[in-house]
Amino acid sequence: MPVVRNVSRAVSKLLQSSACGCGVSIVPVRCIGISPRQVASDASFHSVSFSESDHPRVLITGGLGQLGVGLAKLLRKRFGKNNVILSDIRKPADHVFYSGPFIYSDILDYKNLREIVVNNRITWLFHYSALLSAVGEANVPLARAVNITGLHNVLDIAAEHNLRLFVPSTIGAFGPTSPRDPTPDLCIQRPRTIYGVSKVHAELMGEYYHYRYGLDFRCLRYPGIISADSQPGGGTTDYAVQIFHDAIKTGKFECNLKPDTRLPMMYIDDCLKATLEVMEAPAEALSMRTYNISAMSFTPEELAQEVQKHVPELQVTYNVDAVRQAIADTWPMNFDDSNARRDWGWKHDYDLPELVSTMFSFLGEDSRG
Repeated sequence: MPVVRNVSRAVSKLLQSSACGCGVSIVPVRCIGISPRQVASDASFHSVSFSESDHPRVLITGGLGQLGVGLAKLLRKRFGKNNVILSDIRKPADHVFYSGPFIYSDILDYKNLREIVVNNRITWLFHYSALLSAVGEANVPLARAVNITGLHNVLDIAAEHNLRLFVPSTIGAFGPTSPRDPTPDLCIQRPRTIYGVSKVHAELMGEYYHYRYGLDFRCLRYPGIISADSQPGGGTTDYAVQIFHDAIKTGKFECNLKPDTRLPMMYIDDCLKATLEVMEAPAEALSMRTYNISAMSFTPEELAQEVQKHVPELQVTYNVDAVRQAIADTWPMNFDDSNARRDWGWKHDYDLPELVSTMFSFLGEDSRG
């Protein structure tokens, strides 16, 4: 298998040098050809149902990325520390390792992932392993393997073991022919990045598995997510995190998008709240399997002006990255999330001023101005 060996070597080198925070690896991949419904009808699988347990048993893949650790913290408060297992292929920091169960899990190792689900009686799976937009464009074969082949493994296992499965999607699932202001839940989707293409694939495959096999698949299209406790991870909206770190450390920020590039954004607490809410929503309340969610929409210039209220001496310059700008120019400017607000009561808590104040509070800014 020379192709697999070459991809494996490329992955090893990338993971040693990349700071994308995606937590993925490549191993020789099994052939995908067995439908969940090809399992013998008399096969005996044991999964904990909600009638057998007060709380779900949760597995989070790609758990050391931007959202996994925060989601684990939220879910452990809700369901108990030992009912939520964080997983990744990287070694966690001490504070993560000692905060609750952590195990090694490679989504491209089907047997390993299946054993984890069976041995830990998993009932809910949050699938966060993915390469983000800019990183994916730099290594398309790796993004294809992680974002698509890994998803197939997760879908097969989730259907086989009757899991409730959450897979995040993104503003990147839309393209230049999609309506941008606002972008509705249902419209044409022709993304121009491997990240976006893989997320449209995930939306459609999840919906197919729901109707074909009865899989309880749930998906949210996240806007750009901003958080204080993680470093930028290779996404096009990373500038909205980097500006806070640079404002505090150097007082200078160089933005890689044009000042008038408007994109939907959300503070991480709203993102995690929405994720839990859609997972807890009664199935009969869901009119669709993939929803837009939104909180605010702003440009780099508008964000910089709000940041300068806290750090007046912040100097902002623009050095546009052609690749990231081209990606951003095909993405929604505003999300229409009216279906989520109607179906399961979605409501955000953070607008731009609250977001900026909260970020500086967490990062230790003391109103240097």
